[in-house]
Amino acid sequence: MLSKLTSSTWAHVSNRLTSQLALVLQLRFGHLSASAFEALLPKTQIFETRHIGPRNEEVDHMLDILGYSTLDELTQEAVPRKIQLRRALSLDEPIDEIELMERARILANKNKIWRTYMGMGYYNCYTPHPIARNIFENPGWYTPYTPYQAEISQGRLESLLNYQTMVADLTGLDVANASLLDEGTAAAEAMSLCYRQTKRKKFFMSDKLHPQTLALVETRASALGIETVITSELGNVDFSLKDIAGVLYQYPDTDGNICSFTDLSRRAREAGTLVVCASDLLALTLLKPPGELGADIAIGSSQRFGVPLGYGGPHAAFFACKEALVRMMPGRMVGITRDMDGGKAYRLALQTREQHIRRDKATSNICTAQALLANMSAMYGIYHGPKGLQEIASRVHNSTLVLAKGLRDSGNLIMNEVFFDTLKIMPKLGLDEVKNRAELKQINLRYFDNSQIGVSLDETVTEEDVNDLLWVFGAETIADEISSKKDVLDRHISHGPFARTSPFLTQKIFNSHHSETQIMRYIKSLENKDLSLVHSMIPLGSCTMKLNSATELKPCSLPGFTSIHPFAPASQTEGYKELISELESDLCEITGFDRISFQPNSGAQGEYAGLRTIKSYLEACGEGKRDVCLIPVSAHGTNPASAQMAGMKVEPIAMSKDGRVDMDQLLLKADKYANNLACLMITYPSTSGVFEETVQEVCSAIHERGGQVYLDGANMNAQVGLCRPGDFGADVSHLNLHKTFCIPHGGGGPGVGPIGVKSHLAPFLPGHPIVTPLPTESRPFGVVSSAQYGSASILPISWAYIKMMGGRSLTRATQVAILNANYMAKVLSQEYKILYTGFSGLVAHEFILDVRDFKKTAGIEAADVAKRLMDYGFHAPTMSWPVAGCLMVEPTESEDKAEMDRYCEALLRIRGEIREIEEGRMDPKVNPLKMAPHSAAAVMSSSWDRSYSRELAAFPAPFVRPETKFWPSVSRIDDVYGDKNLVCTCAPMDSYPSLDVGSDQDKSRAAAV
Repeated sequence: MLSKLTSSTWAHVSNRLTSQLALVLQLRFGHLSASAFEALLPKTQIFETRHIGPRNEEVDHMLDILGYSTLDELTQEAVPRKIQLRRALSLDEPIDEIELMERARILANKNKIWRTYMGMGYYNCYTPHPIARNIFENPGWYTPYTPYQAEISQGRLESLLNYQTMVADLTGLDVANASLLDEGTAAAEAMSLCYRQTKRKKFFMSDKLHPQTLALVETRASALGIETVITSELGNVDFSLKDIAGVLYQYPDTDGNICSFTDLSRRAREAGTLVVCASDLLALTLLKPPGELGADIAIGSSQRFGVPLGYGGPHAAFFACKEALVRMMPGRMVGITRDMDGGKAYRLALQTREQHIRRDKATSNICTAQALLANMSAMYGIYHGPKGLQEIASRVHNSTLVLAKGLRDSGNLIMNEVFFDTLKIMPKLGLDEVKNRAELKQINLRYFDNSQIGVSLDETVTEEDVNDLLWVFGAETIADEISSKKDVLDRHISHGPFARTSPFLTQKIFNSHHSETQIMRYIKSLENKDLSLVHSMIPLGSCTMKLNSATELKPCSLPGFTSIHPFAPASQTEGYKELISELESDLCEITGFDRISFQPNSGAQGEYAGLRTIKSYLEACGEGKRDVCLIPVSAHGTNPASAQMAGMKVEPIAMSKDGRVDMDQLLLKADKYANNLACLMITYPSTSGVFEETVQEVCSAIHERGGQVYLDGANMNAQVGLCRPGDFGADVSHLNLHKTFCIPHGGGGPGVGPIGVKSHLAPFLPGHPIVTPLPTESRPFGVVSSAQYGSASILPISWAYIKMMGGRSLTRATQVAILNANYMAKVLSQEYKILYTGFSGLVAHEFILDVRDFKKTAGIEAADVAKRLMDYGFHAPTMSWPVAGCLMVEPTESEDKAEMDRYCEALLRIRGEIREIEEGRMDPKVNPLKMAPHSAAAVMSSSWDRSYSRELAAFPAPFVRPETKFWPSVSRIDDVYGDKNLVCTCAPMDSYPSLDVGSDQDKSRAAAV
């Protein structure tokens, strides 16, 4: 017999066994090593084989085609030797998927879920299960790319148009966009719009805005030279000098008060000043909308429309404005147009990637929206409909009225005259006693410095919750007794001057899908119109559409991560702190940086935060005059826009003929601006798809002239495990966790863009006005997101990816990404020009196909190739960027050889179709490329007068089979018509001829449809 197992052995296998089985084995066996015991257990598949697409034999085959024996040999040739890491990443040993979930649950359970009534723009809510299951947890919704290819994105576009319509209706304004990052960011964008529109540099804000919003707007204004004035007397502002760009107020305000700003709006309008209202969509179902109060712009968060708290994000912010401001509105907007067959179609309008065109003249640097969360909120509005939303709002408001009545009658002083869901209370028991009672009931309240207390109720509040709150404040009555009193509803909003009288959400879509069967079918019908990673590869250069594994995403649904308020006490967020600390440590090891800030909630937001950190550091060094930012013309379009927002002057650097940064011009301009040089923004590997050998020399040249180096981390997928930006000269870099580190693109967002910095910049990272105090050496430049950790609830995705992969597999993933790109480039080079290669003749993780000559030889452009790829069931590569008229391809490591071969076959067949046009065997105007994509309706039409066959149109390759065919739901979209006839909301109910909604009876009938 063997002696007892050691405790370390049991610890090693504890996550692999049930406690009962472990006990039995422990009693049965004796001394057994961990490795020997592990041999008794079934082996689980290591995660690397789940994440990386090509099997070993496929890797060997591709290497053989390229002329290399091993992955190491390939990447040692591709990556400049002097920047290679030449050691293994020092990360924890990888764990399998089962162990990962157990670890995630342990961390989630360390977060304490108390009943939280802190408000400040964040509320508990119910995510309807059909929405959680069919959108939030559905790869058909979370893996598509931003809908730039509209013909294969009609589902998301329709849903986002619903979101815009919902926001425009509830705010009483003309148009809305398809979401911003968070409420504070939306307020900052509104301030910037006011400045651009009026050319004035003074902006007034009410002191009753949420504190994080005030801080964020002040941060943004300081870099732009805009003077902000915070006042408790906003109604008395003197507009006579006509020097004020805009005013911003909260309605209801952060203390819960509802005040009239009609006179303020009138006086502001007379002076040419714009009025911005921060508001709450749920409250607006009962309150007069901002548009009726005279607001020009309304902003806020749609979080409480079905999106979990998630420790602060991601949540979709809304932005609505009057029609006169539409062309200055930041972010994306969905518009209605027509396709080439005359049918209705949706597409992104006006601002689509406008920052890539206008660069530092762009209206904002926004690239990522919060599309997935906006779609959830839109479906929440559709599922409940206008009547259901009002019922929810009334239930919240009535609970607040009951609580206010009970507290007031028991001797507490209520500081609010008119309110919706929030009370500010002077407690009769004193602050400390209320705190103690609240802690006994595990309740979080908002505590003000003047011993007053805030309570904000939400749709999850029950009668028992109200009773507990009454007890916390020393009331001896209960909710049921209070609600039976005749005067309890006398203060109801509907009885006062703020009552909403205008209809909202009268469109058919908001009055049609209220049963689970209906909403499920509607969601599925939209999903079926969109191409996503569940269908085929999406090889977008610079966008890294890789696997977003189910195991990585599963922790995002754990209540311990979803149900935490961003301003919850630190003692209740131990699990989040541990996860974020581990993720920071791992990312520092991967990048070579010393500190990471997770506050930026998009890549462009990370750019802005990094540049502000640099500027703050220079000012602390007495070098505040340095404000010139050198940016290669091939840089991401958000780079110059971010630099402008950070208060820097952009100086472009040319690209040489071989696709590299023009070193001669860089050195020339570095010398010219040496005394004022703040930084260089460089993307590595470059946007040309190559590793540049001179990157260290570039960094040294900037440092020698007193500047800092900002490295755009969008292409980090080519570096992990092979080289580290912190080693070869970068001072700061943002990391697109929604690219390299597996957070899904969500059909256009969410994104996460943390920044890594070297130690000298660490004290200047962004802070936060509410949460944990910073170290004594910290000197933050300000705030970039409403929540301290930005989109915290999706950080478990990247954490899980790193934990399951480990250092060796992360390195292999990078190597396979480089292998896949070079393999595809090799296969396609027989028919296409590969625009740039590196010093060794290899590309990095992406490459550029030059299709410009086809315009001369056959009248075919990159857009035609992109549309034709849809007929083969594929999404196009990145179009016309960084080189106009070209296509940039990035296969990622997650795609297997068979899928890449299909994509290459599609492109080679398209080249054959172009050749037929070149040789006169196909009509130059009516051909499969110019008429692409081919919808099912077009192919099945009774009239087919094209010179090529229906079969060639719809089934152009053997792998495109009827049983697996993905059909574009519309034909080619007419963008020009859409811009000339801008429509960005759903049609009103009275546009449907089958329904006359004139009478109350007819309106009731319409609402039932």
